[in-house]
Amino acid sequence: MEAIGTFIKEFTSVFINGIWTLIKGIFNGIVGMFNFPEYFKVFKNNMGNFGVVDWILAILVVIVVFALLAAIVFFVYLLIRKYVRFRESLVSKEELLEEMGNLNREIVKLTKEKERILAMKVSQLGLRPDESNEIGATEEEKKEEETEEKVLSDEDIGRFYKLKMVDKAYENYTPPVYNKDITLPELCDMFRNFACSRMGLFYEIKTIRLFIASFASTRLLILQGISGTGKTSLPYAFGKFIQNDTTIASVQPSWRDRTEIFGYFNEFTKRFNETEVLKKMYEAKYTDDVYLTILDEMNIARVEYYFAELLSILEMPTRDEWVVDLVPSAWPTDPKMVKEGRMTLPQNMWYIGTANNDDSTFA
Repeated sequence: MEAIGTFIKEFTSVFINGIWTLIKGIFNGIVGMFNFPEYFKVFKNNMGNFGVVDWILAILVVIVVFALLAAIVFFVYLLIRKYVRFRESLVSKEELLEEMGNLNREIVKLTKEKERILAMKVSQLGLRPDESNEIGATEEEKKEEETEEKVLSDEDIGRFYKLKMVDKAYENYTPPVYNKDITLPELCDMFRNFACSRMGLFYEIKTIRLFIASFASTRLLILQGISGTGKTSLPYAFGKFIQNDTTIASVQPSWRDRTEIFGYFNEFTKRFNETEVLKKMYEAKYTDDVYLTILDEMNIARVEYYFAELLSILEMPTRDEWVVDLVPSAWPTDPKMVKEGRMTLPQNMWYIGTANNDDSTFA
């Protein structure tokens, strides 16, 4: 045993001595690089033999060496600063996760407290808690509530909630019988009378004819003029006239990209935040009705920011190319008409932009 002990001691001492020599060498090297008294001593011992050229070269050498030392110090400072920032970000993320956990626990506590209060109120009426929802409710109402609850609690609802609701609403849809014998003059007169009698809006027949005729030329219409001339009310009234309410998207100065029109996928909730415009686009694919979307005050933000992609798609020569990418991949629970994360734009939707001429808008 004494022999093996001596072997282990001598064998490991080689490794330990090597590590110690390495650490000692690094420390001595750092101390040696920043040994300013030694620099001055060498300079003092040799300065007596310098000529003019020697002095110039000596000063250049001193500047280069001190610049290298300053660069080393600055590099170490950047490394330390980067590490501190990285550490702070990790700590902030941990604190955020902890705070979220605390909030979730508080929600659970509040939910249980709410259930206890409800049970106490129900017990005062002499009922069981599960009987409380039967008070004053008909069989039909209870059936509707059960159906709605089933829909909302379905795990397969997927990431497109609103679009899946449209699929369910049009599951057994039967197209209505359209009046194909009506003429364009009759349609314009009927709309003018409807706007006047039902909504108190008065338009010249020429304006109405231009408005309806423009549907045949483009999917994007722009109504421009001063405020209060009826730019928004005209398409809104037309939506009421055809019994398909017009979707109004109020443009904000903060609109910067296509997400304001279509929505975006939230990586945190794993749900797609659908806009009302996207929902109406999807709904229009089920019917042959006319759908209108108003981009109210469209020039209050730069149109080329939020509407450029949609406008480029609508300019494609064939309708099969009117495709927009919503998400990069497909899920089994995606809506019926979203294929491989892509949706074809409807052919029966028109986009009507209103534009005011004042100093707060873009030309």
